[in-house]
Amino acid sequence: MGNPPAHRARKRFGQNFLHDTSVIHRIVRAVDPKKGDNLVEIGPGQGAITLELLPIIGTMQVVELDRDLIEPLARRCGLVGEIRIHNADALKFDFGSLALPDRPLRIVGNLPYNISTPILFHLLKYADDIKDLHFMLQKEVVDRMAAGPGSKTYGRLSIMLQAKCEITRLFHIGPGAFNPPPKVGSAFVRLIPHVKPPVQIDDETLFAQLVTQAFSQRRKTLRNSLSKIVTPEIIQDAGIDPSIRPEQLPLAAFAELANLACKALD
Repeated sequence: MGNPPAHRARKRFGQNFLHDTSVIHRIVRAVDPKKGDNLVEIGPGQGAITLELLPIIGTMQVVELDRDLIEPLARRCGLVGEIRIHNADALKFDFGSLALPDRPLRIVGNLPYNISTPILFHLLKYADDIKDLHFMLQKEVVDRMAAGPGSKTYGRLSIMLQAKCEITRLFHIGPGAFNPPPKVGSAFVRLIPHVKPPVQIDDETLFAQLVTQAFSQRRKTLRNSLSKIVTPEIIQDAGIDPSIRPEQLPLAAFAELANLACKALD
C-alpha cells in the first residue's frame, strides 16, 4: 500500500501518529475485531490502526477532525474495505447516531492527550449504545481511570468512569511507538459499559456534582469539601466519617451519599 503521505503532526490537534508495527498488531489482537462489528475509530490519523482493522471487519466508520488527512485516508482504506469518514470534532459528535439496535458500537482510538478526559465523559452519554471501548491514552490518565480508594491517583475520573464501566489496563506503550514521540508514557485500556450498574444512583447530575465538589480540594475533609451540598449529619447517616478525605471513599459510598442528599432535597 506504500508509505503514508507526508503530513506534519499538528500540535493543536494533539497529533502523535502511531507507527510501531508490533504495537499496532498488539492493539488489533486486544480489540479482537469480527466481521460485521459496528466499529468506530476516533482520530484515525494516517490509518495505522484503521488499515489493520478494516480488512477484518469489511466496513467501518471513523471520526477525524483534521480535514487534510481525510482524502489520503479514504484513498488508502478504499483498497482494503469500505470506510465512512465523518469530518467532525469527537467532543461534539453524536455517536448515538451510529448505533444500530442489534449492533452496539465498538469504539477504538488514539485519543489526543490534551482532550482525552472530556472525550471520555462525552462518550459516557452513549454508554447504553456501546459494547466496548479501546483507547490509547496517557499512562497517567489510565492510572487515574483504574485507581481504587486510598490511591493518590483515585479521584473524580476514577469514580465517574467506574460507575459506568468496567476498566481494564491492558499494556503500556513507549513514546518511541509514535511520531512525534510524546513526552509521556502511554497505555492501552479497555472499557466495557456495565449491563447492570454496580451502584444505584438516583440523580446522575447531583452525583456528578457531589463527586466533583469532593475532589475540588482533595486535601480537605468531606465535612469541609461538601459543606455546600450536604450536612455533616447526612454524611454520618450514610455511615461515613465526616473527617476523612474523599480519596478514602469507595464508589458505593459516594452513591449512597448522593442518594441521601437527593432525598434531603425532596
